[in-house]
Amino acid sequence: MALLGLVAAAFLLSSCDGLGGISPIFPTPVSPNGQNIYDLYVAISIPAIIIFLGVEAALLWVVLRYRRSTQPAGYVPPQVHGHFWLEIAWTAAPLAVVLAIAGYSFVELQRDFQPISNQDMTVVVSGRQFGWDYRYENGLVVHQEGTLVGDVTPFVVPVNTLVKLQFQGTDVIHSWWVPAISGKTDAVPGYDNVSWLKISQPGTWRGECAELCGAGHSTMQIIVQAMSQADYQAWAQKQLAAQNATPSPSASPS
Repeated sequence: MALLGLVAAAFLLSSCDGLGGISPIFPTPVSPNGQNIYDLYVAISIPAIIIFLGVEAALLWVVLRYRRSTQPAGYVPPQVHGHFWLEIAWTAAPLAVVLAIAGYSFVELQRDFQPISNQDMTVVVSGRQFGWDYRYENGLVVHQEGTLVGDVTPFVVPVNTLVKLQFQGTDVIHSWWVPAISGKTDAVPGYDNVSWLKISQPGTWRGECAELCGAGHSTMQIIVQAMSQADYQAWAQKQLAAQNATPSPSASPS
């Protein structure tokens, strides 16, 4: 029954998307840090599923094999009062599993969640109620206004470029999360967090705010779009021109 439940849950989850288009199934990673998080997820999940199924199978076997209806009247099962090596085993085995998970997770934290200094470009990401602002080094600012009725303005980056993301919160705590790219990173008022991305292919990926931040929390979609270097340069020049344009004076009546 447990196995059937897992299969059914996986089928149902794979056929639905959450608000903002986030799939509950882990997407294919497109950035090295996203790939490392995915590898960690798999390394923890597969042994956990095997252990879960083994425990459930053993429990089911005991329940069926020693159920009362198959025993003679007045049957009393063997009374076992401790087993030294068995108790050592069932204490040491879970400890080893937990330490392995902790060790692997710590290595990943040290590898991909530390500040970088060799970036090709830096973008300051500001979280606010309810949207995101992206400030590029060239002065360009992209605003993502929260909505559930359509797509937000994409945050655009060039492919194969190491982009440092510097996170700030302007009101309350928000959390920037695009599963295919990186782990969740909090945007905290008064304290800058950092992350990075290096997307290997053109495309568009979705995310959302992962920290409850108010009534409009569910509207805080994230869309990241990666372009070729040439397309990105053309996009950036067009956006800067539009941003720097000033309204022309109205024509005087003749």
